[in-house]
Amino acid sequence: MDMKLEVVVVPVSDVDRAKDFYTGLGWRLDADLATGEDFRVVQVTPPGSPASVIFGTSVTSQAPGSAQGLHLIVTDIEAAREELERRGAEPSEVFHDAGGVFHHAGTDARVAGPHPQRGSYGSFLSFSDPDGNGWVLQEVTTRLPGRVDPSLTSFASKADLADALRRAAAAHGEHEARLGAEDPDWPDWYADYLVREQAGSELPE
Repeated sequence: MDMKLEVVVVPVSDVDRAKDFYTGLGWRLDADLATGEDFRVVQVTPPGSPASVIFGTSVTSQAPGSAQGLHLIVTDIEAAREELERRGAEPSEVFHDAGGVFHHAGTDARVAGPHPQRGSYGSFLSFSDPDGNGWVLQEVTTRLPGRVDPSLTSFASKADLADALRRAAAAHGEHEARLGAEDPDWPDWYADYLVREQAGSELPE
């Protein structure tokens, strides 16, 4: 049975302030429902995300600001930082971890700058909402093997698909250079590249 992560609940002290913050980031407002002064549910969704975020009144017993380590995946960490800064989120500088695997809690073992080889999963930045709930952006360009079912290739947004097509175009240019001729079957080659990249399989040559 599939079990898909649908919602993350974030504890906030001021619902309207949180709503302004998250929608100000460009997150889609899905719902703002109340049955009275003591119960209100606001749902927002980050661009391209299949999972949403809920906050409100009486939706969690957690202390405001206690949610930490909430991760958002992006394909370009530096472009994402520029957008967050432009939207007033006050993101950290891009960093990678001294251990090189994931990242330590808080600011321990942070090394300034993206991953030296710009390896997928290796570059991060952080920001907080007005209550102090902590978010981390992680750059993922190629998934680990087995993380994606190749029969279910999909893209979260037009931007993600466009980025994937650009990578495929660059790789296909190298492929044609090796062939020494134009490849008339380029649509099949592109499709194979996109599926393999998402599945974390060896890329075509």
